[in-house]
Amino acid sequence: MPATTAAATTATADVIVIGAGVHGASLAFHLAERGARVIVVERSAVAAGATGRSSGLVRMHYHLLAETRLAWASFPYFRDWAARVGGECGFTRTGFLWMEPADGEARLRANVAAHRALGIETSVVGADDIRRIAPALAVVDGEVAAYEPESGYADPSGTAAGFMRAARDRGATLVRGAAVTAIPVSGGRVTGVETTQGAYAAPVVVDAAGGWAARIAALVGLEIPVTVWRHDTGYVGVPATVARPLPVVIDNPNAQYLRPEGAGLALVGLEDENGLDGDPDRDTADAEPGFAERVTERVIRRVPGLADGTFQSAHSGQDGITPDQRPILGRAGPDGFHLDCGHSGTGFKTAPAVGLGMAELILDGAARSVDLSPFRLERFAEGRPLVGEHGEMPIWR
Repeated sequence: MPATTAAATTATADVIVIGAGVHGASLAFHLAERGARVIVVERSAVAAGATGRSSGLVRMHYHLLAETRLAWASFPYFRDWAARVGGECGFTRTGFLWMEPADGEARLRANVAAHRALGIETSVVGADDIRRIAPALAVVDGEVAAYEPESGYADPSGTAAGFMRAARDRGATLVRGAAVTAIPVSGGRVTGVETTQGAYAAPVVVDAAGGWAARIAALVGLEIPVTVWRHDTGYVGVPATVARPLPVVIDNPNAQYLRPEGAGLALVGLEDENGLDGDPDRDTADAEPGFAERVTERVIRRVPGLADGTFQSAHSGQDGITPDQRPILGRAGPDGFHLDCGHSGTGFKTAPAVGLGMAELILDGAARSVDLSPFRLERFAEGRPLVGEHGEMPIWR
């Protein structure tokens, strides 16, 4: 089914979703599955923004239990994608290690206990066990990790495309090349959107625009604390001499993460020195100058065998980030306007559950399957940013 490219007359829907990243696509799927008429307007193409540059980690470990609940509710979608959505999302089970220095052990144990209470298969492992699980890693005595044997990674672009394909099979419409230019409001309620491809009418509009979310919110006079966060990732060739298996690793002591990419590559990202407050329209084809040298030096600290590997390529990506590095979800501004944004570079793994909860909020008046209330916009004005229950180390620093 080809995407719509123009509108001769004003099309009408129950909900208009702005943005065809993984969150916009998930929401469209869940709305259409409920029988709602949905139009997704996208300025470029499916997964063209943050989703297409996501590292695709699928894990449950967060400092904030509300985020863990979203990731846990999302996990069955990745694991059982063919039955729940159809097709493939590229989920690959590798196991996952969240590594902490010795002084982070108390926080780690408290988080793991809370996650186990939810039913997540996770445990605290020490240095010797980390070496057994991932023999390629150089591990310092005293380091600890949370180990999730069922976790791994998926294909972000394929996941978004799968959700969108399934949404369209259920009657949703995708309009590509449609930059939103205005969001009319009448009597205190949104009435639709105006775009470069025409006007579309609906009593509900959802801002799922990623790095452009603040610009979209401003069209209804709403100021939201979402800035543009830029992040580079690189691919390193993994020599045959590097011991397998290589799981997904968030390496907090070295402010980096890595995961396998097929059989011969590793994807590596750094958690520090990420750019803020830039232009979401900047080119992301290349990483920042000096990134290759930084990432190579850093990853060799943890995987010494990669010293014999080759740096293959790097690119950049951008997302919307909030002051507490957590998303903004729910109603805001004029009646009918909703936010699904500010995912701060960690929202891929929660997209299935967020889409489900947002669909329930829109259609039923409240999210029943998951709790979205901690992520409301008002927390910032109230001076109550979200903080991990047992303390935390910010992911991006």
